[in-house]
Amino acid sequence: MSASKRKGTGWESAVVAYLKENGVAHAERRALNGSTDRGDVAGIPGVVIECKNEKAVSLAAYADETERERVNDGARHAAAWIKRRGKASPADGYVLLSGAGFLRLLADAGYIPPKATVVEHSQAPSSAGWQAFDFAGFVDAACPPRQEGD
Repeated sequence: MSASKRKGTGWESAVVAYLKENGVAHAERRALNGSTDRGDVAGIPGVVIECKNEKAVSLAAYADETERERVNDGARHAAAWIKRRGKASPADGYVLLSGAGFLRLLADAGYIPPKATVVEHSQAPSSAGWQAFDFAGFVDAACPPRQEGD
């Protein structure tokens, strides 16, 4: 096994252990699937997790890869969990979500109305553009005007 592969496997294992320590009992490393890859970590239904431990961080590439894997899996949510240089724990890592993914997460958690998550990429990131999103309508629904005395 190459040093690079060893680093990646180690980070994936650390993320799985961290998830288990924090209540994700079924978290496990997922086998590679080539062009139909569905992320590195399984065990949370509807969620794809791609783990990255590389010297040079490439957010755009990670976002594109993670979105492809979300589509491959049919998952609602996807994130790239990126190792932070000089830190060993996944608690100190970075988690990357797309803007649309962040809105889906907020809606599913009940923080914003579900209709606010209409922003969907029509296909994988390398193809067609984004669908329209009524941001003004979202702000009106999510942020009601302040009342006097607030």
